[in-house]
Amino acid sequence: MLPAASALLTDVYQLTMLQAYYDHGQNERAAFEFFVRKLPIKRNFLVAAGLEQVLEYLETLRFTAEELDWLAGCGLFRGDFVETLANFAFTGDVYAMPEGTVCFPDEPLLRVEAPIREAQLVETRLINLLQYQTMVASKAARMALAAPGKLLVDFGLRRSHGAEAGLLAARAGFLTGLSGTATVLAGKLWGIPLYGTMAHSYVQAHDTELEAFEHFALSFPDACTWLIDTYDTEHAAAKLVPLAQALRERGIRVSGVRIDSGDLGQHARQVRHILDAGGLGDMQIFASGDLDEFRLADLVARAPIDGYGIGTRMNTSADAPYLDCAYKLQDYAGKPKRKRSEGKINWPGRKQVYRQWDDDGTMLGDVLTTAGDVQPGAPLLQPMMKSGRRLSPALALSEIRESAAAQIAALPEPLRTLEAAPPYPLHVAALLQALANEVDVYTFARNR
Repeated sequence: MLPAASALLTDVYQLTMLQAYYDHGQNERAAFEFFVRKLPIKRNFLVAAGLEQVLEYLETLRFTAEELDWLAGCGLFRGDFVETLANFAFTGDVYAMPEGTVCFPDEPLLRVEAPIREAQLVETRLINLLQYQTMVASKAARMALAAPGKLLVDFGLRRSHGAEAGLLAARAGFLTGLSGTATVLAGKLWGIPLYGTMAHSYVQAHDTELEAFEHFALSFPDACTWLIDTYDTEHAAAKLVPLAQALRERGIRVSGVRIDSGDLGQHARQVRHILDAGGLGDMQIFASGDLDEFRLADLVARAPIDGYGIGTRMNTSADAPYLDCAYKLQDYAGKPKRKRSEGKINWPGRKQVYRQWDDDGTMLGDVLTTAGDVQPGAPLLQPMMKSGRRLSPALALSEIRESAAAQIAALPEPLRTLEAAPPYPLHVAALLQALANEVDVYTFARNR
């Protein structure tokens, strides 16, 4: 579980709206939905992630006495309004796509139904949690598709935009196919396998590379990986052969070497030749350094590399560092709502998504419809929370990972490539189209 987020970890306008709702007696039941408007360039799908942290947040959301005192004294809010927050708790319902679900633009990943003050206040944090993990999980899925069967390890904590981002990136990456992480706390929290080697500083702290290699192997005799590019990659590879052979005679297994700089493909080919010629054909080569899915695909095609450390470009989703997403009011006091802003029009009302597959299990297409409509296929949004309490215990991350793998495998083949493919079919049901027309006529009449 993440450290509890402060109720003040939000935008100020959430609280100003709450005071205005309070002043005018508005607190009818509302429905808000989180969705992505469009995919980043060259992305063909997304993978929903972050729901677990959303449910934790909603269940535990409270204002502390210290926070209430600060609000009362900050000069923005009246004391009578601040007093109403003393017993604030989320009492609503949540419907969502389970984590690991493959999803597409305009499809609600999550719906919150609650009194509007509750549903409004949580907007900022929900977007913060869902957007980031969905973005990283979708990036990691592409990396796993680019390097099938390879060891892929999250190395990105140090380059992440803050501690929480680095931790959640380890979770999101493992969810969609990475093998493990170097982030120790992620191992403790979610059981993600931990992988690590050594730093250049460890090698430099010794008089010779061989001394560093031997000391490390003696400390980790069951399996260790040596970083060999501190000075001269190929020279180090040649020197380590007799040491590795001598250590094996003593029952100490050196599992591999790591290359972190230069032309990774060229170095890997030369090092592979040196290791094989020295009788170390089973020693693996692990590479790291500014890798994304395109570099991975290139290296997989031309270099004898067994595993990769993935950092900055996954944790920041460097080519697409945000999702064009939103959390919008869809229904208030029993009336469907629709935003009509230029370039940001959304479908009104509470919605559901139905998915169909062919006989081989390949996804055929989705239908976006109203929440009460029934369409062929399986409904993707499931009840997750009722009256502020989750309906089932959290799934193990390994279970979510298995589900995500099955869903990604069910994508049509063109969508699993790294280049842009024709969009996945999403049909808007006639009932939803008719509702949109009704809302538009009503809204125009009321606001012209």
